Amino acid sequence: MIVILRQDPDKAQLDSLITWLKGKGMDVHESRGTSQLVLGLVGDTTQIDIDLISALDIVEDVKRVQEPYKKANRKFHPEDTVIPVGDTQVGGGNLTIIAGPCSVESREQLLTIARLVKEAGATMLRGGAFKPRTSPYSFQGLGPEGLDILREAREETGLPIVTEIMDAADLPYFEDIDVLQVGARNMQNFDLLKAIGQTGQPVLLKRGMSATYQELLMSAEYIMSEGNEKVILCERGIRTFESYTRNTFDVSAVPVLRKLSHLPIVVDPSHAGGKRELVAPLALAGVAAGADGLEIEVHHDPARALSDGPQALLPDAFAKLVKQMNAMHDLVEEL
Repeated sequence: MIVILRQDPDKAQLDSLITWLKGKGMDVHESRGTSQLVLGLVGDTTQIDIDLISALDIVEDVKRVQEPYKKANRKFHPEDTVIPVGDTQVGGGNLTIIAGPCSVESREQLLTIARLVKEAGATMLRGGAFKPRTSPYSFQGLGPEGLDILREAREETGLPIVTEIMDAADLPYFEDIDVLQVGARNMQNFDLLKAIGQTGQPVLLKRGMSATYQELLMSAEYIMSEGNEKVILCERGIRTFESYTRNTFDVSAVPVLRKLSHLPIVVDPSHAGGKRELVAPLALAGVAAGADGLEIEVHHDPARALSDGPQALLPDAFAKLVKQMNAMHDLVEEL
């Protein structure tokens, strides 16, 4: 249940209402916007008399929330969440462009790509130091050494870094990482989500290959329930019967998640299409649908990439796409 209060409610009445609700066994969560205060009630709300609360002078409206996710729910938090990351932000009308290789393969490789994507207009740098791979014989990443290379690239370019964490035990290695990425395979690794929720670091949460919108939002709820509300949702394609593409890009996820949640939304056209020639059209479709950002794989020598070379853009193609995405974003903002 949510209680929407009138602007500038009387403090004594508000304190009295909160005390009364807590006396009924409710956990009361306050969400302050620029013009409204919303109280989110978690608990058995069947015993709460809506008419009694609605009659209070400080209350504008009372609504029951049917969805099991509360903190990620737009009904509880009507205004879009904006997440600061370094000198930039995700959301709030900003188009975030996260670019870089699938894996950190070497110092020379990452620094070369970091310089190129920075010059092309990327606002964050991606790269995997710990890699979840389908085959145990595939390249698994450089581990802590890869994180050190990412830090060096951040120091040189100024780009915040986004990299995947697979195990809560590795959290000490990630203390200064700008954005922790939770991959599709770990979307429902609830112990990992709870541990990340205690860090306070921004999180890029990827939708599982067969996950529903509600399941994605419930995973976000796991992180947020631990006190970390800096969650970015990511649509990266889902598994369907189609085999031509690596996954099927669900562009409808952008407007649907925008309606259901206040959290910013990023799309990953590289993993969705799995083919280099599909990245640009899928990226532009995501921007047109209203995405707050994109995560795109870029490699200067994809033929020799140790992972996901076929879907990585060459730097020149990425630079061209950045211009197209910014133009599309400006057009959408004007509409």
